[in-house]
Amino acid sequence: MWGHEHLDITDFCRKIREAGYDGIDTWIPEDPDAKRRLFDALQKFELLLVAQQHQAYGDNFGAFKDSFREYLELSAEGNPLLINSHTGKDYFSFEQNLELIDIAAGFSEKRGILITHETHRGRVGFSPAVLKDYFPVRPELVLTTDLSHWVCVTESFLENFSDALQEAIDRTRHIHARVGFEEGPQVPDPRAPEWKVAVDHFLGWWDRMVESRYKAGASLLTFTTEFGPPPYLPTIPFTNQPVADQFGINNYMKDLLRSRYGEKYPQR
Repeated sequence: MWGHEHLDITDFCRKIREAGYDGIDTWIPEDPDAKRRLFDALQKFELLLVAQQHQAYGDNFGAFKDSFREYLELSAEGNPLLINSHTGKDYFSFEQNLELIDIAAGFSEKRGILITHETHRGRVGFSPAVLKDYFPVRPELVLTTDLSHWVCVTESFLENFSDALQEAIDRTRHIHARVGFEEGPQVPDPRAPEWKVAVDHFLGWWDRMVESRYKAGASLLTFTTEFGPPPYLPTIPFTNQPVADQFGINNYMKDLLRSRYGEKYPQR
């Protein structure tokens, strides 16, 4: 719904199905009526669901931990393929974020739902230099890998983080396919030739993620084409008009990924 907040959920799901997507990646509404309409629309248009937990809040760790548990429960509704979790905070201690990772692991085992932790700014996975310390102590930790955040945070194409990058690639179970660059989390338009270097970096990383899962015998790897609206999408000064069409960009990325991986990796 990011950039489509003006649409009714039924109209949104119709638009997504007609555009050729398999599902949506979204959070579960707390309002019972909104939740029902979401689930009805998913069923009507036969769309799969990746549930996103990003709502957990609290002005101290204890409050955040309690909220985290509650929103994992909410995210489990609707029979999602997986829960993509915005876990922890970048200012929580190592031990505090580790406790949240363990809460998610326990919940995942109890409910039988895969939980992936997103490499997102402001969260436990915000930086390769930080997340790498969690890998040795939690071999079961798996990721929603959005390397646009890491590229932005490190102001690099991760040249100095090869070990952490490889570990993230091997732990990837869901991908947010947005292309970032050294000074921002989203290039204005991946179709433009001036952004070819950035796009090629990301395609190379996604190639390695897909290959890693294929070699591991996985039957499923999910992508979300996550190019966002303004202000993620730059606008023309004084007019606030976006420099490109968000939905068009995401459709382009969908088609690019399908053509790149669909024939090479047939369905199992």
